Amino acid sequence: MNYIKNRSNAPIGVFDSGLGGLTVVREIRRVLPREDIIYFGDLARLPYGIKSERQVIEFSKQNASFLLEKGVKALVVACNTSASASLSILKRLYSAPIIDVIVPTAEEALRRTQSGRIGVIGTQATISSGAYEKAIKRVRKNAVIFSNVCSLFVPLVEEGRLSGPIARAVANEYLKDFGKKRIDVIILGCTHYPLLKGVIRGVVGKDVELIDSAPSTVLRLRNELRERGLLAERKRGGLKIFVSDRPRNFIKVGERFLGQKMDSVKLVRL
Repeated sequence: MNYIKNRSNAPIGVFDSGLGGLTVVREIRRVLPREDIIYFGDLARLPYGIKSERQVIEFSKQNASFLLEKGVKALVVACNTSASASLSILKRLYSAPIIDVIVPTAEEALRRTQSGRIGVIGTQATISSGAYEKAIKRVRKNAVIFSNVCSLFVPLVEEGRLSGPIARAVANEYLKDFGKKRIDVIILGCTHYPLLKGVIRGVVGKDVELIDSAPSTVLRLRNELRERGLLAERKRGGLKIFVSDRPRNFIKVGERFLGQKMDSVKLVRL
């Protein structure tokens, strides 16, 4: 894959298994308003969290190739499952700067924790990979990690069920034992999960800090672009959204993630 260096006004590429990565796009637009963004959401193959590692790697390579063929200057792997399975492979394959959500989020959790007792919630694939635990332990070997798979959170969010008795029941089933662990921070190890902060906090309590991956990931992206001289120089950037499927509630849910009206959405087949 050819990559043209030093293209400051080229777009940033972001991909996720669904619409969750739009939370990262929203943060990019806040922190780096001059940047053009191209987003790809692989809704046709959602969820990634229950797929085999081989499948996730293949999907991630296809997603990255699609965005790099659009001429992006940097790539954000906004899907925790993709990052945990394929990040090292993508970095070997492509010369563009590639930013993941896992390492910046783990480092942010370490900055926020007072006790060193950290909760991590995510998909089956992300938790099974141990990616967050490895990233945390590299920095703080004596940190104590409590992980839990929350597989139903992604379909809940994609269906727009962000509150109500069903969402509360699912959150309680997954997180009811976390209160016994004396955790002071919980990593939301999937970009879908921030939309469920309300029901998650209702179970774990207001004294536990919830760590959203978007802010720390975007700060890492900004620093990478600045170091490479790739920050955009235009007045205001635009956003193009590509998806591999458009479910019935696509616009409603997507606008919740993005925090604004969704324009320029195109359906593509990889």
